[in-house]
Amino acid sequence: MTSQTLREARTYEETAEKLISSQERPQFHLSARTGWMNDPNGFSYYQGKYHLFYQYHPYDSHWGPMHWGHAVSEDLLHWEYLPAALAPDERYDQGGCFSGSALMLPDGRQLLMYTGVVMERQKNGEMREVQTQCLAVGNGMDYEKYEQNPVLDETDLPKGASRFDFRDPKMWQKADGTYCCLIGSRPSDGSGQILLYTSKDAFQWKFQNVLCANQNRFGLMWECPDFFALDQKYVLLTSPQDLMPQGLEFHNGNGTLCLIGEYEEATDTFTEECSQSIDYGIDFYAPQTVLSPDGRRIMIGWMQNWDTCSFRASEHSLWYGQMSLPRELRVKNGRLYQQPVRELEQLRSGKTVRQDVAVAGIVQLDGIRGRKVDLELSIRPGDADRMYRKFSIRFAQNESYYTSLSYRPEKSILKIDRKFSGSRRAIIHQRRCQVRDRNGYLKLRLILDRFSVEVFVNDGEQALSATMYTQQEADGILFLAEGDVRMDVVKYCLNE
Repeated sequence: MTSQTLREARTYEETAEKLISSQERPQFHLSARTGWMNDPNGFSYYQGKYHLFYQYHPYDSHWGPMHWGHAVSEDLLHWEYLPAALAPDERYDQGGCFSGSALMLPDGRQLLMYTGVVMERQKNGEMREVQTQCLAVGNGMDYEKYEQNPVLDETDLPKGASRFDFRDPKMWQKADGTYCCLIGSRPSDGSGQILLYTSKDAFQWKFQNVLCANQNRFGLMWECPDFFALDQKYVLLTSPQDLMPQGLEFHNGNGTLCLIGEYEEATDTFTEECSQSIDYGIDFYAPQTVLSPDGRRIMIGWMQNWDTCSFRASEHSLWYGQMSLPRELRVKNGRLYQQPVRELEQLRSGKTVRQDVAVAGIVQLDGIRGRKVDLELSIRPGDADRMYRKFSIRFAQNESYYTSLSYRPEKSILKIDRKFSGSRRAIIHQRRCQVRDRNGYLKLRLILDRFSVEVFVNDGEQALSATMYTQQEADGILFLAEGDVRMDVVKYCLNE
């Protein structure tokens, strides 16, 4: 039975959505139906469609009491909004329905697991969020919360683990039928850890072990875990809070972490071998993956940064928050590779090719412009005896604004910079990353969609994401070089 709280949210979102024109939204990135969006939840394939739920506050474009928004797609690019799936309407989740996951039960129903939050006053008068894990079962449209919620609470925690930081369950099923669930946790050392729980029926859960412990290596609390097999390895994704930088691999604040290694199913032991950031740009957090019907591992993340959330929300009141492009994942040479889903190629039109273009100073090419663009670049030194000092591309550009991507081959550093994108606040405007040196050779693919850019380096070795709210009339693309560069360019328009 649908609660009054959920009915009200559904009525409101259906009305409020009509106030937002399609031109005010990204074209092929999922954005909030109305109000606020953050973490992707329940990314799954069910009844012939991809389902994506998301952290959602329909009534305001700022964070608020968390609901679950809901959208479906057949191709991961054209999304249809469905009514909100969950609302904070029970005693155990009245503070919010936080992040979680989804899977299909043997009887064909869809199971959601999410973190329920209740505000509790402590002995010192402080209000704290107590977090538990809860279930809801449904048919792809409507969901009924489990009568025995919560299914995991503080009594199910290992010794020293905090009941205030116990969230973001990610479920999957082993080949033998066992259900597994990873949950982010904070142990007594104040760091992060990932807890593993198992179940025979997906309703009665028990603590198994600590799958991975941070031990204060990568930030503090680890949020939004995901775990899967890929290319003869196992991959653990998580989003650490309060990171400290490690060279150019990890940046300050909230970030992303990929651990690649081996997993022994008999003992549920994960052995780390490699670590890296998932995304090296400004706006990417809390990714979640799904296994597609054709066997691809596909990831989507919240394309935003917690430290910049007040910027756009204060100026645009109707919606806030969008997802990244869904990305196909591979493991190669001990690294996580990412590429836009191949379905994106269906949106391509108007191919423009320029080969062996000499760039010294500023170059603008006929037919190379736009804000809904798929742009492939290959650059190399124009002079075999003298390395160029810097190469840049400026986009979303006019006489007043631009965002830039620049590469300095001497140190193999790639930088994204949006300080001239129209921002009037001292938000995070730039990030740098170390790319693999190829003696000045670099391959880039840029995907532009009205309010964002996603950059894929060297066929997916690294990715950088950033939002930008430059006026849409700024659609120029310029190429700049200090020294001599030769460049090949392939540009496509991206349309419905």
